Amino acid sequence: MSIENEIKQLLEEELKPIVLEIINESYMHNVPKGSESHFKVKIVSEKFEGLTMIEQHRLVNTILTNYIGNSKIHALSITSRTPTQWKKQQEKTEPSPSCRGGFGK
Repeated sequence: MSIENEIKQLLEEELKPIVLEIINESYMHNVPKGSESHFKVKIVSEKFEGLTMIEQHRLVNTILTNYIGNSKIHALSITSRTPTQWKKQQEKTEPSPSCRGGFGK
């Protein structure tokens, strides 16, 4: 199973999201072809009710600890909302900036 699908499965099981979008942005970076290391996640869940944005992000990071801690995921961008916030904003996923090469390049 791909890392992208594993992330999706974990977040679906733990957060029961209303909206879940996972975008593999690895191709935009200096990584081998087919890599799965840079992701953008947009998630809307009732489990975020009463949590600050940073608490929501910490919750997602905790769920994905085995991927972040084992360096399977190098970069993770999270957009999280409660259902109420989502209804108000109905935002689109903004494109990430171009990679600058990393490692001081």
